[in-house]
Amino acid sequence: MSAAYVPYSQTGYFSKTICDYLGQEQAVRPFYHRFPSLEALSDQIQEKQGTAVCEAKWRETLSQSLMAAYGGVSMSEATANNIESLKAPNTFTITTGHQLNLFTGPLYFLYKIVSVINFCKQAKQTYPDHNFVPVYWMATEDHDFDEINYFNFKGSKVAWNRQDGGAVGELSTEGLQEVSQVIGAAMGKSIQASYLRELFENAYLKHDDLASATRYLANALFTDQGLVIVDGNDPALKAAFAPYAKQELLAQKGHEVISATTADLVAAGYKEQVHPREINLFYLDQGLRERIVQAGDQFVINDTDLTFSKAEILEKLEAHPEQFSPNALLRPLYQEVILPNLCYIGGGGELAYWLQLKDYFDAVEVTFPMLMLRNSALLITEKQMGKWERLDLSVADLFKKQEALAAHLVKQHSGLPLDFEPQKKHLKKQFEALYELAKQTDPSFEGAVAAQEKKQINGLKNLEKRLRKAEKRNHKDRIQRAQELRDAVFPANNLQERKANFSEFYLEAGDELIPLLLEQLDPFKSEFSVIRL
Repeated sequence: MSAAYVPYSQTGYFSKTICDYLGQEQAVRPFYHRFPSLEALSDQIQEKQGTAVCEAKWRETLSQSLMAAYGGVSMSEATANNIESLKAPNTFTITTGHQLNLFTGPLYFLYKIVSVINFCKQAKQTYPDHNFVPVYWMATEDHDFDEINYFNFKGSKVAWNRQDGGAVGELSTEGLQEVSQVIGAAMGKSIQASYLRELFENAYLKHDDLASATRYLANALFTDQGLVIVDGNDPALKAAFAPYAKQELLAQKGHEVISATTADLVAAGYKEQVHPREINLFYLDQGLRERIVQAGDQFVINDTDLTFSKAEILEKLEAHPEQFSPNALLRPLYQEVILPNLCYIGGGGELAYWLQLKDYFDAVEVTFPMLMLRNSALLITEKQMGKWERLDLSVADLFKKQEALAAHLVKQHSGLPLDFEPQKKHLKKQFEALYELAKQTDPSFEGAVAAQEKKQINGLKNLEKRLRKAEKRNHKDRIQRAQELRDAVFPANNLQERKANFSEFYLEAGDELIPLLLEQLDPFKSEFSVIRL
């Protein structure tokens, strides 16, 4: 088992924003604080240490709250030790976040968590006097059920069909017995399949809500790695965020500052990832998560009959801060005011909206974390890679789109000159003499020469296309085998990690899957990993 690497910019699957960020281009420099490195970690630690989130009283509250949140979920000694260590002034977190996708959803769920775990290990080696805790922030307050109610297994969609409403973390796991039966039938009868069925049943059939089920699942997959799982939908944690929520309600500074930064990003040639609202908060209640909108002197809960005066909504915030939920743009702030966090690790889309936030963090005087792109990987079996290499194709060739791959194979294996550039240059040289002759006679003759040149060049281009098409037919078998292989590892022409579920690869690698990822994925290596199973 080994890995090869391809620069992100050469894969064709990453945005200009992310490629420029990884290249530390000057245009993107104003939108982040420190580029992530082990060397920069020292300055980030020093800056974070002086903030309220690192005070002893809050650390005690945070540790107690996290310990209580685990409830009946059995945690490893490493996780318990990490939660306890958060009380110490020399302990910091490295955080990633993800939705509560059914059975982890896309494969990159694992890559996010592996990235934070490996970051912490390397940080500890570099700074042995400090503790670094890997954190998975569960997006329990999201309400987009259609984004999380399924996962893909070998090209088929396994879905949980039920009514949605409110924060997804509070959704009952009722109805997942049927999904469990589908999984049991699809995965076969191997030892690995039995483990996956048991894992699903223990997570979803023995826990009452989606947040508890996801906590169990992530804890089981990374039981020995000290992963700490945070559910932000917690009264004690929300109380610490309440002053910022109050400021958002009254001053609406988020909209003002984030809009200005977003305009600067767009002017620099980058896209807006998330559009800021006038109030970037939701109101939470049983079965309800709706935007808070100001209408004159009133605060209205969108699509409901609920209305509050200024005094009433501030009273509600003070008494029940857990009923106020940050949206995608304010959630990062919430994270950073309750965790002694140094770095956020996320996907390209996440980092793109974090880049909209630096000026806002400065405005509310909260330390902006380092931002790191999570690891991305392609898992390919030895058998698949062997077939690929027998076609004389490289790892980098995997990322060629189908037409480009076919053209590459024809060019590589055809014994004929498929490029007519020499003939085109020779033809242009011949016409140069005709143009000189045309200048000495009637002007209309020059137009006739140009028309004839264009006709001849187009003729060569058409012959070139016909030759390539003929050679494609001659190499049809080779091209078909290559394209079928590529389709297998790039489902629907998309990155495997965005479509496939980890279960497919657990069936192949078993208990070695996560140790393999921990061994091969380096968060500080800014390249796409191709890992052989």
